[in-house]
Amino acid sequence: MKRILFLCLFVVFSCNDESIELKIYDYDALEPLISKEDDKVHIVNFWATWCAPCVKELPYFEVINEKYKDNDVEVLLVSLDFPKDYDKKLKPFIKNKNIKSEVVALDDTNMNRWVAMVDKDWTGAIPATIIYKGDKRKFYERSFTQEELETELKQFLSP
Repeated sequence: MKRILFLCLFVVFSCNDESIELKIYDYDALEPLISKEDDKVHIVNFWATWCAPCVKELPYFEVINEKYKDNDVEVLLVSLDFPKDYDKKLKPFIKNKNIKSEVVALDDTNMNRWVAMVDKDWTGAIPATIIYKGDKRKFYERSFTQEELETELKQFLSP
């Protein structure tokens, strides 16, 4: 019994990993990251660890990030987790799922202001995704399968 207790305590402490660097933004600081003007295709996914459909589709964004990294595609995962959960839930999740895409946290309580600024039709539900390149921009308030996400991405890739 003592051995099992020791292992459980070890897991708890090892999951509370301080080595995960998490950048935290309010909307005004995040906005330049979701509206870059360059030649890359940007995929921005709004998600949270408490959102089951979000967690289910995260591996698809990871596949896209890896598969298209040499095609000027950038993936940004914007966590809407609560600040009190950053150390206990979000950082361990990032580590345990071995997420390689850039993850940032959005900590801005004025949701009524910034949701409409992300997209005028967004109700605030997650998952939500923006794919854009230059002036071309599409917003999706839904989850994706791997195939659906890749199909949408391909509309933005240069021939």
